[in-house]
Amino acid sequence: MTERPILMFDSGIGGLTVLREARVLMPDRRFVYVADDAAFPYGAWEEPALNAHILGLFGALLEKFRPEISVIPCNTASTLVIDALRDKFPGHPFVGTVPAIKPAAERTRSGLVSVLATPGTVKRQYTRDLISKWAQKCHVRLVGSDRLAPLAEIYMREGFVDEEIVREEIAPCFVEKDGARTDIVVLGCTHYPFLANRMRKTAPWPVDWIDPAEAIARRAMSLLAPVDGPLPVGEPDIAVFTSGKVDFATGRLMQGFGLTVA
Repeated sequence: MTERPILMFDSGIGGLTVLREARVLMPDRRFVYVADDAAFPYGAWEEPALNAHILGLFGALLEKFRPEISVIPCNTASTLVIDALRDKFPGHPFVGTVPAIKPAAERTRSGLVSVLATPGTVKRQYTRDLISKWAQKCHVRLVGSDRLAPLAEIYMREGFVDEEIVREEIAPCFVEKDGARTDIVVLGCTHYPFLANRMRKTAPWPVDWIDPAEAIARRAMSLLAPVDGPLPVGEPDIAVFTSGKVDFATGRLMQGFGLTVA
């Protein structure tokens, strides 16, 4: 590429929620979207193995695409490996993603907040440290789901979702305590906003669902210098799947997001 792109890295298609926001904020930028589908889902990995896998993969990605910045919308990957990536590649800027616990604590009126995430994000000490730092005055319930991210992948490819599974997975987020109710649910996985409408439909009462996509995109934009001059012509935004296997439905989805499968 004649212009260094922004690299977006996710375990699957969840990071497309961030790409969508980044395109709105940075229409003059080029993007390379990397879906590590060969290793999906990350929640099934042991931490040391996943850490080594992502570090090794990024070595190849940075050499091949020479991005100006790398954005990791994936909460599981960010909370595990973002510090190690910055240590290994000190000259390259990384934007990670962590559960939006701080804005949830600032916004809640009832003091009851839930974080809906993958089991890997829920069990990470990083997540508990965020609660200790920003939400000491709140009751924060951590809810780990191993079914919602795969469900979102199916939904985006096939257009179908089992609403009863969605209902079951989000049910633990809703807490009633001393006459108060949960009023905010943090979506701690970038896959989950794809299911947000189904979550609203199956929720036992209305809550504020916090989607961090725009905040992540704004953080990335803040670290970049403005584009100088016109864009080169004929350089498409591309999608890379680490499995090397892209079926028709996935290819059509990528095309809908303006990406050419490489």
